[in-house]
Amino acid sequence: MTALARRLTDARADLVFMTGWDLVLGPTFFEQFSGAVMNVHPSLLPAFPGEEAWVAALAYGAKVAGATVHFVVDAGVDSGPVILQKAVAISEDETADSLREKLDAAEDEIGPRAIELFVAGRLEREGRRVSIR
Repeated sequence: MTALARRLTDARADLVFMTGWDLVLGPTFFEQFSGAVMNVHPSLLPAFPGEEAWVAALAYGAKVAGATVHFVVDAGVDSGPVILQKAVAISEDETADSLREKLDAAEDEIGPRAIELFVAGRLEREGRRVSIR
């Protein structure tokens, strides 16, 4: 058991919510906390996984970006089932900094909402599909 897993177990954590997380966790961690690990990511997954997604969206010429809260089910990067998403428009004069600010606001909106849904027992996952009851 990793030090992080031990601390979470000792705290009797029901949910692990990752934001700004850039470390990849191992399979043992996900086995131990199966169905209880979420991440918020600054793109509309599956588009632009990984670091600096807003920079990638601008470089690609995307017209819309957004934020995603997803379950983390394995060591894959930003590959888990999507829970919530919020889109934001990319303006013609958008900069990386201004887009990141928009994405931060979107993350701040959907992150707490996903936690509320989890705590209320309203999320149902079947394979890659997540339903809200």
